[in-house]
This record gives sequence, C-alpha cells and structure tokens, in this order.
Amino acid sequence: MTVALEGVSETMLWTLHNRASEAKRPDTFLVDPDAVRIYDAIPYDYVRKFGKPNSTHPLRSRIFDDALRPWLRAHPRGTVVELGCGLETQFQRIDDGQVRWLCVDVPHAIDVRERFLPATDRCQHIRASALDLCWLDRVAPSRGVFVSAQGLFMYFTEAEVRALLVAIVERFPGVELMFDVIPPWLSRKTVAGWDMTEGYRPPPMPWGIKRGDLSSTLRQWLPSIKRVETCSYGFARGPKKALLTVLSRIPKLNDIPPAIAHVYT
Repeated sequence: MTVALEGVSETMLWTLHNRASEAKRPDTFLVDPDAVRIYDAIPYDYVRKFGKPNSTHPLRSRIFDDALRPWLRAHPRGTVVELGCGLETQFQRIDDGQVRWLCVDVPHAIDVRERFLPATDRCQHIRASALDLCWLDRVAPSRGVFVSAQGLFMYFTEAEVRALLVAIVERFPGVELMFDVIPPWLSRKTVAGWDMTEGYRPPPMPWGIKRGDLSSTLRQWLPSIKRVETCSYGFARGPKKALLTVLSRIPKLNDIPPAIAHVYT
C-alpha cells in the first residue's frame, strides 16, 4: 500500500524502518511481527530516505515496553494513552487482554495507521494533536492512567510541553508519564537544517533539554511529582553501545545522548 506522508508525520516511517529492521534480526531484542508486516507492506525506499537502520528507535520502544509491563500488572484494566502513536505497535506487543489503550495522533496519521492497525474495543484511535486537550475527556481514570509519548515532545516548544504536562497531571492525579527528549545540541542542529541523508532532512525539533536538567525542570513545572527516573538511550550494539554506556555514567557527559524520563506523580 502506498503511503504519502510529510513533515513530522513522515517520521513514523523512520521509526518503523528501525524497529522492523531490528525485529527481523535472528538475535533481536524487540519481537515485533506487526512492525515487520507493516514495513513489508509499504513500497517505500527506506534506506535511500533514512539510511541504514540502527537500533536507537527499537531500543527506545523496548525501554517503554519494560516500564509498562509492571504497570499493567499493578493496574488491571487501567488506561494507557499513547500520544503521537504513528505506526508504533506497542499495544500489539504488550497487550495483557485487559488494558484500555488510546492512540492519539493527528487525523492523517491515524488514517494511515488504520490501514494497517484497525481500532478495536480496547485499542481506540483519537484523531487529534496531543496539544488538543479534547483527548483528556476520553480517558477513564478510575483504574489508573499511564501517558506515554515516544518521539513527540521534541517537535513542540518548551511552553507547549509544559502546558500539556501540567494539564495531564492536574486532570489525572497519580498518573505516570513516560517520554523521551533530545539534548540541546541536537535540537539546534535540526532547527538549523540537518541533512541526515541526501534524501531526508528531519523536521525541526525546537525543544531540547539536558538529561541532567530534566528532574529539576519537571519538578518546577509539576510540584506534585513523587519521583523522576531518567536514562540515556542510543545504540544497542557495537562500539557506539560501549560509548553510550560510558557517557551515561559520567555527569555532564550523560547530557550528550537522548534521554527518557519516567515520571511518577
């Protein structure tokens, strides 16, 4: 099936490229048959556009999966809200048969998603920007709420991210939040115009923050926070993995890679 996307929405094919390529490996750390199915169904020159696949996006997905599984066990029939879902297949990977899942993305992104991943009674689609707070009204909070956002907040401004997080925490006391961020140097690179390959320039990513500043910034925005856990992420194999391991253990240097925040309120 031909897919026509541009701007931020096209990045769903970038992340799909990396996740499905990882899932095809015999030694994969991310079992994701639906990602492979969708990847193979779309006639798209992924390598020409995005370059050779790497393990960054599948590693990010694995970290999110590992955080959500214990939450699902502790909150049977709870609600997970996946902001900027794109073609992410996390529900398909970790569904426990009970969770209520809400996939939120802009209308044309959901239109593409539904061609490959139709909505169900427990995995529903909401055609709206994460910044359009109408989606809050679709959340049933009685059994717990977990809000995740993979590869999304960097495309917003800092003020937009702050307003969104404040709205979520005020509406759902006790909510858990998980999202990834990019460092300021990478944000500046994308805003200036980063030709990642000859055929692809990622959209500008105006919000960047150092991992070392994440906890204090979030606590300033959200005084009700009980705990903030952060980790660096990047490559899962080879010399770059070894370098990431070193960087993540050294203050200041651990600000260089992208990071993931898990917030408990």
